[in-house]
Amino acid sequence: MTGLQKGLWAVVAVAALGAVGLALFGARTPEVTESAASSVVAEFELTGHDGVVRTAEDFRGQWSLVFFGFTNCPDICPTTLAEIAQVMDDLGPQADAVQPLFISVDSERDRPEALAEYVPQFHPSILGLAGTPEQIEAAAASFKIFYERVPEEAAPDGYTMGHTSQVFLFDPEGAFVRLYGYGTPAPDITADLSARIDAHG
Repeated sequence: MTGLQKGLWAVVAVAALGAVGLALFGARTPEVTESAASSVVAEFELTGHDGVVRTAEDFRGQWSLVFFGFTNCPDICPTTLAEIAQVMDDLGPQADAVQPLFISVDSERDRPEALAEYVPQFHPSILGLAGTPEQIEAAAASFKIFYERVPEEAAPDGYTMGHTSQVFLFDPEGAFVRLYGYGTPAPDITADLSARIDAHG
């Protein structure tokens, strides 16, 4: 683990300790149910933090770990991104077969340049994706996720975002495989994903 990643984990720990007081800025994080997950597809056209427009088709041939969030998220997002970063490190050579994607639900504040400053701090392999309100709405609908803007005076710009906190796994053919619930330890994700990569050949 690099010094930067250790520093980020420290930030995550502080954020977690403050979660009760912040109460997630009042945001709700409903989960995608198993029945809804059966119809999940990855469909989107969004701009990467590198300025390149991407669709789900661009990631065929790789396993995809997809997480929705926003850069001003006080705890869930940095915690999950840190977990994904740990997974990518622990996969070793198998990491080349995996593309982690962080899709922002905050189209007003999270432009590609904002994601470019935020996402790579966790891991260079994670790609942040931004879009217009319409593009984000379309992506959210295909993944069956929930998100909403929540007024909150204590939050930056007077609002926060409630959003689904699960991580989605898609296989190299683009088919939905499973959900990892919020708080799933990195070693558990690594073990599951590594076994799937080996089995897929």
